[in-house]
Amino acid sequence: MNDTLAGWLQILLLVLALALTFRPLGDHIARVLTGTRHTKAERLIYRAAGVHGDIDQTWPVYLRGVLAFSLVSTLFLYGFLRVQNLLPLSLGRGAVTPDLSFNTAASFVTNTNWQSYAGESTMGHLVQMAGLAVQNFVSAAVGISVLAALLRGFTRQSTGRVGNFWVDLTRIVVRLLLPLSFVFAIVLVASGVIQNFHGFHDLTTLAGGHQSIPGGPVASQEAIKELGTNGGGFYNANSAHPFENPTALTNLIEIYLLLVIAVCLPRTFGVLVGDRRQGYAVIAVMALLWAASVALVTANELHSVSSTAGHAAGGMAEGKEQRFGIWSSALFAVSTTLTSCGAVNSAHDSYTPGGGGMTIFNMMLGEIAPGGTGSGLYGILILAVVAVFVAGLMVGRTPEYLGKKLRGREMKFASLYLLTTPLTVLVGAGLAMAFPGPRAAMLNTGPHGFSEVLYAFASAANNNGSAFAGLSADTVWYNTALGLVMLIGRFLPMVFVLALAGSLAGQQPVPVTAGTLPTHRPQFVGLLTGVILIVVGLTYFPALALGPLAEGLH
Repeated sequence: MNDTLAGWLQILLLVLALALTFRPLGDHIARVLTGTRHTKAERLIYRAAGVHGDIDQTWPVYLRGVLAFSLVSTLFLYGFLRVQNLLPLSLGRGAVTPDLSFNTAASFVTNTNWQSYAGESTMGHLVQMAGLAVQNFVSAAVGISVLAALLRGFTRQSTGRVGNFWVDLTRIVVRLLLPLSFVFAIVLVASGVIQNFHGFHDLTTLAGGHQSIPGGPVASQEAIKELGTNGGGFYNANSAHPFENPTALTNLIEIYLLLVIAVCLPRTFGVLVGDRRQGYAVIAVMALLWAASVALVTANELHSVSSTAGHAAGGMAEGKEQRFGIWSSALFAVSTTLTSCGAVNSAHDSYTPGGGGMTIFNMMLGEIAPGGTGSGLYGILILAVVAVFVAGLMVGRTPEYLGKKLRGREMKFASLYLLTTPLTVLVGAGLAMAFPGPRAAMLNTGPHGFSEVLYAFASAANNNGSAFAGLSADTVWYNTALGLVMLIGRFLPMVFVLALAGSLAGQQPVPVTAGTLPTHRPQFVGLLTGVILIVVGLTYFPALALGPLAEGLH
C-alpha cells in the first residue's frame, strides 16, 4: 500500500470512528451534566469535601470554586515537585527547581502541559502518577464544568444560578473521564504501550553499546493525556516515543482520543438547548477548519518548495518519526494544535514554513476546532455570540442567540474574552524579543527564531502545551513568563465565560420572530467561519508576517 492511500484511509477511519461516537457519547455527557441523582461514590466525595450536592450556585460563587480549587491544586503540585527527592518511587530524582516547579504546576493545572523538562530524567513515578496524572483528570473536568455553566446560561431563565461547580467536577471525573481512561488504558497496553513500575534497565545493544531503558506506568497516563486534551508526555519525545506510541494503530487511537470528547460536546450542546441542529452547525464549523488545516499542512509537508532536499525526497521527512511518515505526522500535528492537547509525534520546528505556520495559526484560532475539553466549545460559542451580533448590526436589530438577547453587557464579556488571549500572546512574545536574555535562548535567528518564540507564547496562552523546539525554555525567565501566561490564558477567559453565563441565565427568553437570525443553517456556518478567520487574521497577521510568512517568502 502506498503512502497516499494509507494516508487517506487513516483519515477516513478517524472520521468514521468520530462519527460513530458523536451521538452516544454526546448524549451521555448531556445526561452527566443534567442528572439529579448522585451515586454513592459521589455522595462520599461531597461529604468528605463538605459540599451540599443539591444547591445551585450563582456565577460568582461558581467562579470562586473554580479559582479556589485551581489555586490549591497549583500549590499542592508545586510542593509535590519541590520535595520529590523525599518521596517513594522517586528513582533517585532530585527536587525540581523553584522556577521549573512553578512552570510545571501552572502548566498541568491549566490543562496546558507545557514541559520545559525531559520526563524520564526529571520526574519520578509517584510525581507522574499522583501529581501530573491527577491534574490531567481534574484540569480537563474544570474546562467541561465551565462549559456546563455556560450551557445552563442559555437554557435557564430569570435566575442567576448556573449549577454547582463541585458537583460538575465530581461527576465529570467519576462518570466520564475515569471510565473512558480505564478502558483505553487497557486498549493501549494490549497495543504495546508499557505499564510497569520499573526504573532504568541497563542493556547491551546489538552493536555492543550500552543503553539505559526507562520504564513506568505509561499507558494509564497516556489515555487521560489524550482524552483530557492534556498532552504532557511521560517521555521527552512524547508520542514519538515507542513506549508511548509504538505502532501506527496506537497513533490513530491517540489522535481519536484527543479529538473525541471535544468533537462530541456539540451534540451535548444541541441536546441541552433543545435543538440538535445548533450542535450540528457548530460541529460543521469545527470540521471545516480542521479539514482545511489537515489539507494545508499535509500539502506543505508533501510538496515542499522551500527545501531542495525535501522536494527531491518527495516530502519533508526531517523531524518526523519514520514509523508514521508524513501523512500521520501532519494529521497528528493538526489535531493536537487545534485541540489544546499539545501531544506531538513529530518536531513541529522541522516543518516547512507553511506547515509550521499553520500549527501556530491553529492555536491562534483559539483552540476551537474542536478545541480542548470544554474550552473548545465555550470558545466557539463566544465567537458565535459575536457572529450573531455582527449580523444584528447588518439588519439594525437587537441580536438574539438561542432565545437570549445579546445586549451591551453580554457583548462586553464576549469582547473581553476575545481580547485576553491575543493580548497575552503578543505582549509575552514582544517582551521576549525585547530583552537580550530571552533572545539568547533562541537556537535560530531571523524569522524562524521569532516563530519559535511566537509559538511558545501562543501555545502557553491558548493552553496547548506543544513546543516548536529550537528554544531553550528551561530558564528562570521563560519558566516564570510562560507560567504566568498559562495562568492568565486559562482563568481570565473563564471569568468572562461565567459572567456571560450568569447574565444569560438571568434573562427571560425572547420569542422567535421573522427577524430572528437562524443559527442552524449553512449561511450561519459560513458567517461564523468567516468571523473566526477575520478576527484571527486581523489580530495576528502582523506577528505571522514577521515569522512563518517572512520565512516562507525568503
